[in-house]
Amino acid sequence: MSRAPLFTGLRRGQRTLTTSDRCPRAPGHVSIDEEGQRMAFFRPRVSREAEVRYHADQEVAKGFPEVLEEARRAERALRDVQAAGGTAAELRTAGIAFDLAITDALRAAEAGQRAVFGVKAYDDRIRRRKAKATPRGAMWTSEVDRLRTLREVNRLTGIARVPRPVRLAARAG
Repeated sequence: MSRAPLFTGLRRGQRTLTTSDRCPRAPGHVSIDEEGQRMAFFRPRVSREAEVRYHADQEVAKGFPEVLEEARRAERALRDVQAAGGTAAELRTAGIAFDLAITDALRAAEAGQRAVFGVKAYDDRIRRRKAKATPRGAMWTSEVDRLRTLREVNRLTGIARVPRPVRLAARAG
């Protein structure tokens, strides 16, 4: 692949400038060393930390269907206790179990969302915005929003308030 020279008014024997020579910070630019040989320099596309986080998120996201099913079972148990008119302590226990399950599902969904966005999205907010606009990114974003809303509704209304037991202090007499 040859590049068109930017300036052709050079005398014979002088080298012509190309777009890669003009922009030395561009990834994959070419420079000429002392012996006249071309050397290519490539910078890493993403940080090592972003790669590690990406692979960890992929592993967490693999378990999303199972974690979501566990959250559905916990919600079903909470609704059964509510329908049966359970005590406040039973409602609180079921509500907290559902909160823990939905929090695990939310974490897995967020990991899936980040994994779908791609490894470059960890370091670049523009990449994250572009990835949210893709069909798969929008699907994961709506799933995360749905789970977050469900968790907040449960925290506000689903966890029963149980009065603390009052301890009577012994009177000194």
